[in-house]
Amino acid sequence: MKPIGIELPAALSNPFGTNGGFIDIIAAIVILLTALLLSRGMSEAARMENILVILKVLAIILFVIVGLTAINVSNYVPFIPEHKVTATGDFGGWQGIYAGVSMIFLAYIGFDSIAANSAEALDPQKTMPRGILGSLSVAIVLFIAVALVLVGMFHYSQYANNAEPVGWALRQSGHGVVAAIVQAISVIGMFTALIGMMLAGSRLLYSFGRDGLLPSWLSHLNDKHLPNRALVILTIIGVLIGSMFPFAFLAQLISAGTLVAFMFVSLAMYRLRKREGKDLPIPAFKLPLYPVLPAVTFVLVLLVFWGLGFEAKLYTLIWFIVGIILYLSYGLRHSKKNDVAEYHPPK
Repeated sequence: MKPIGIELPAALSNPFGTNGGFIDIIAAIVILLTALLLSRGMSEAARMENILVILKVLAIILFVIVGLTAINVSNYVPFIPEHKVTATGDFGGWQGIYAGVSMIFLAYIGFDSIAANSAEALDPQKTMPRGILGSLSVAIVLFIAVALVLVGMFHYSQYANNAEPVGWALRQSGHGVVAAIVQAISVIGMFTALIGMMLAGSRLLYSFGRDGLLPSWLSHLNDKHLPNRALVILTIIGVLIGSMFPFAFLAQLISAGTLVAFMFVSLAMYRLRKREGKDLPIPAFKLPLYPVLPAVTFVLVLLVFWGLGFEAKLYTLIWFIVGIILYLSYGLRHSKKNDVAEYHPPK
């Protein structure tokens, strides 16, 4: 907000206990506004999401095109800097790349949340795989393009401790107007990730309540068939956590939790594949390279998880134990799984 002359006091712009902060008021307001949008229905949220995504992609393409005019090829040499140990950990070499994977992984989180909205999708057996694989592929291409252009514009060392590398690089290259446009769209575009995650999160809470894994109160739908009770609970949790804890800690914690989920999904493939055509319908999309791909995925995800900080792994373990206790003490006894009639495939 500094570029437009607005600067909040430290107590209202930083998480509790960080740089004199008490609460990140902007984070709280953004979460509340997103919840308000989602409470009005999927159509309005989807319309807003589509507009913001288009703006974000256009902003990225604009940066890449303009940035290409300011690239200095010498900045790519050496392409992988020499490894050295710094006060914050490994830097350079394959060790540095491995250390950075666990942090940058956070940028890829979100494609999996598409599956949580399958109940509101048209022909989900076909559209869900396309949405997941398509969004991930586009994200990979855009991320690589931005990283290559950014490093090519200035030496990587000049981006150290820079909270706005894209805007800074454009301004230093004489493209102040483009920098302002890209930064403005980037800030507004942050809503897209929040909309997607809160939409998926509220649907997951609703599903847990519907299936008996959490109190059935969460499975209530209002007159518009929206799970707003689940959305309210998610919003309260999001405001408390998002505005009170530092981003670096939350990034590692979210990455750790997602990686654990990915590991369990990989292992679950071996169980689910055997049930297809028995108590589960045969899916329109089948996992390729089975049974090799789930095993390879599990190992790779485990390697990324192992590169996380000790605190992230510790808190994830605690959260995992709490989840197991909750499932054994409540979910297992109230689960409606046994109430569902066994699936019989058509002859």
